[in-house]
Amino acid sequence: MSKRDFLALEDLSAAELEGLLALAARVKRGEISGGLEKKVLAMVFMDPSLRTRTSFETAMFLHGGHAVVLEPGKGSWTLETEPGAVMDGASVEHIVDAARVLGRYADALGVRAFPRGDDWAVARRDAIINTFAQHCDKPVINLESARRHPCQALADAMTLREKLGQVEGKRFVLTWAWHPKALPTAVPASAALAAARLGMEIVIARPEGYELDPEDTALIRKTAQQAGGELVHIINDPDDALVGADAVYVKSWGSVKLYGKPEEEAEWRAGLRDWRLTPSRLRSTRGGKGIVMHCLPVRRNVEIDDKVLDGPNSVVVDQAENRLHAQRALLLELIGSGVKSESEK
Repeated sequence: MSKRDFLALEDLSAAELEGLLALAARVKRGEISGGLEKKVLAMVFMDPSLRTRTSFETAMFLHGGHAVVLEPGKGSWTLETEPGAVMDGASVEHIVDAARVLGRYADALGVRAFPRGDDWAVARRDAIINTFAQHCDKPVINLESARRHPCQALADAMTLREKLGQVEGKRFVLTWAWHPKALPTAVPASAALAAARLGMEIVIARPEGYELDPEDTALIRKTAQQAGGELVHIINDPDDALVGADAVYVKSWGSVKLYGKPEEEAEWRAGLRDWRLTPSRLRSTRGGKGIVMHCLPVRRNVEIDDKVLDGPNSVVVDQAENRLHAQRALLLELIGSGVKSESEK
């Protein structure tokens, strides 16, 4: 039987996505017990984490399993990522060997690896996560890569359903925000894909020069059309974009056009600090009640004002909690050994 990786939300069929969301809701209601006894999840974090690491470790514990966390260069060997590398430098172990060995120890492997290098044409290939998936014989879970964050997208879809009920046709606004650093595009692309899968009207608001990867934009459009949603609207004004929004997803990301050119990108971004979610802009949402989403961590009063984050429209903490429940469902689906409802215990 071939293994099943979870590298991108678009890899799931409509039925599979609905099944995961339904299972996540049952898990959250406390209806599911066990299912991961004597199962091991190994996680390789090549970049920092708070929610992803904690939620996966907690998920394994709650269902009777165990999680192992590795941080290359901090307690485990530094990893060489280039194929065919002559390893006479600082890196001690190749990811090919690490993937093969971890597949013998664990029942599933999670990997976080942000984009590296100075060439977007190379970084966008997601070589690290794909190499782990190619050489590990157990399911590989993408904990965020250069292009995708499917675990966040699952939680986003769950949150949209919880907060808005019937989401089909409702207006989902992904809006860029200023940030002191150029961040990856994985979260915004995945969030828009999740909303598109749910049949929502998609609006992407960003300044000129901050377009998502063209292939990702095309996929969001195609996904929205297939789900019966509205065509994707691209708007370059932060005020116009929020009018009538049912959900506002605030997220910064770097310019893929200027990827690998940090000084030029920083100069381009410098004049865009007005791109943040304020109380006055929030009043433009549908009835002033549009929900506010963010994957966290968030730069307060830079991306979103305190009054918005701490106000009644904000669902960012609920969204973060749903990371746990969505991932519990994912693990049960990928490596679970049969779950029991509380009534069957």
